[in-house]
Amino acid sequence: MMFKSDIEIAQESKPLVIAEIAKQVGIPEEYIEGYGKYKAKIDYNYLKQLDNKKNGKLILVTAINPTPAGEGKTTTTVGLGDALAKLNKKVVIALREPSLGPVFGVKGGAAGGGYAQVVPMEDINLHFTGDMHAIGAANNLIAAMLDNHIHQGNVLDIDVRRITWRRCVDMNDRQLRSIVDGMGGKANGVPREDGYDITVASEIMAILCLSNDLDDLKERVKNIIVGYSRQGKPITGGDLKVQGAVAALLKDALKPNLVQTLEHTPAFIHGGPFANIAHGCNSVMATKMAQKMGDYVVTEAGFGADLGAEKFIDIKCRLSGLRPDAVVIVATVRALKLHGGVLKADLNMENLEALIKGIPNLLKHVENITQHFGLPAIVAINKFPTDTDAELDLVRAECENLNVKVALSEVWEKGGEGGIELASEVVKLVEESNNFKFAYNSDLGIKEKINEIATKIYGAIGVDFIGNVSKQIRELEELGFGNLPICMAKTQYSLSDDQTKLGRPEGFKISIRNVKVSAGAGFIVALTGEVMTLPGLPKIPSAEKIDVDNSGKISGLF
Repeated sequence: MMFKSDIEIAQESKPLVIAEIAKQVGIPEEYIEGYGKYKAKIDYNYLKQLDNKKNGKLILVTAINPTPAGEGKTTTTVGLGDALAKLNKKVVIALREPSLGPVFGVKGGAAGGGYAQVVPMEDINLHFTGDMHAIGAANNLIAAMLDNHIHQGNVLDIDVRRITWRRCVDMNDRQLRSIVDGMGGKANGVPREDGYDITVASEIMAILCLSNDLDDLKERVKNIIVGYSRQGKPITGGDLKVQGAVAALLKDALKPNLVQTLEHTPAFIHGGPFANIAHGCNSVMATKMAQKMGDYVVTEAGFGADLGAEKFIDIKCRLSGLRPDAVVIVATVRALKLHGGVLKADLNMENLEALIKGIPNLLKHVENITQHFGLPAIVAINKFPTDTDAELDLVRAECENLNVKVALSEVWEKGGEGGIELASEVVKLVEESNNFKFAYNSDLGIKEKINEIATKIYGAIGVDFIGNVSKQIRELEELGFGNLPICMAKTQYSLSDDQTKLGRPEGFKISIRNVKVSAGAGFIVALTGEVMTLPGLPKIPSAEKIDVDNSGKISGLF
């Protein structure tokens, strides 16, 4: 059976003009800023007009640890939103913006798939409304101001060996990870070691996503630590007097973007921090706006529940006051078999033995959501044609042993109609008792908080603090940052920090090799294993398949 590609389905759709979508959720015309016919930014000042309006139910979509077999988290999020709309619920979806790095790298697009997509998918996956470019420019303005200060006399006595602020680019370009710049003589700056991160790993991205308004954003930029003086004093964005110019660059990027699904369900797509480097959730502002406009809000957090959902709760919820009413955990039979040791080429064949070995990965995420975070949960099986009844029954039985319901999701093939079973269960789930809690108390020390995440959420037996990490932690606590939440930078592919350990590994320790503060965003970043802050392209990048014809029609974007 031949299936249409995602881009073919998207290009055949007939979206409504964006003013019609805005009208659905009651946004007054004066707060709508159109970007062509099908995209708009919504002025964040409108949120202040909604203070007294009741919040809609917040549904968080997360997943098992991702695999090359695919899980379909964004597809499920979009399809669930469309299915709730088919049940005559007033629903708004809130998603992250894709990064150009993965679009041209391994993953391709990130706007959902099949008949559960947000459109215009080409725009969303490429330049969209320019948010990524604005964030990159703001990040690199700080870098330019920092190096210019050193070049112009270095009144702040910045130690060039202790500069922590890096430049960024929204592309997978390993060549830029570690560079030497300022070469070519006195007129061209001070030579030093430097490097680039991908734009979505920039602290500016995290700040944009966690800011409540422009004043809050400026205050956070003032607090950014860009390096240290020769006496060990933190040098901040405020010391460089950069907060006003950065805010000017970001004044439009701070406004949430409104688009729609193939079935015309309103969707905010705003912000896109990486979940294995940053906190992996869309903006607080977009989520709060969606809650004021919809009775049900469906949002997602990046990668598996050990990264995205943990950070959604322990960082985004802690800093914003948001609280989920229910959690959907997405899995596929194929991905669970891969966690059980099956090669990708053999995933289409029934293999109950491998499925039994892989299911513990799913069950660990279920335990984390229901026990450690105290939230009601449902497992959504993103159904593939090759799944057998015996395999589906096995997953259902194992989940029901933990008193967690399972619903099949066929939204990729059928759109909202394929998510009715899931949506019906979610409507009941959000009314269940909610014993929401964080994984750790903020008043614990940095080491203790890292240990709580590692042992509770990952299932580790402990944590090793490598090299001078203990000294780094001691210095951060002495500077007054010990009460901040932890943002773990870890591989997405495993519950451990070793991406080859699939399923539910046991007896492992988490190794922390570096700890730094993102004082503007308001969290401590703990780096494990070999997490890259600037990915590289694969041997055959997705970019090789992308083209555009003379009419401007794009192909190969999926």
